[in-house]
Amino acid sequence: MLNQNPSDSELLKTVLQPLLEDFKYWFTRSRSLLENEKISFLGGEQQSHLLERVKQAQQEVNTAHIMFKATGGQVGIDMATLMPWHQLVTECWKVAMRFRSEQANQQEQGI
Repeated sequence: MLNQNPSDSELLKTVLQPLLEDFKYWFTRSRSLLENEKISFLGGEQQSHLLERVKQAQQEVNTAHIMFKATGGQVGIDMATLMPWHQLVTECWKVAMRFRSEQANQQEQGI
């Protein structure tokens, strides 16, 4: 009987590779928003702090991705590392949604 269960390495490549790509994508988008827009509800210091956190997470994700590729997908990432990235992406999504909502409201009001 053939073993149809994927190996740990195959599973890592199937799950971790796209996850790292997603983190890279969302952190790039978040960084662009934070660098190019004044987000009134955040205030300058909060926006700057969030931007620095995004830059730090980008560096961490890039390092993890390089290690993952260099080992041929043999290295995983601890959940203790992934969770703060996930939480930061979620925080950035909330900021982006609110920013876009406020922009839409201002356009509707002709401001």
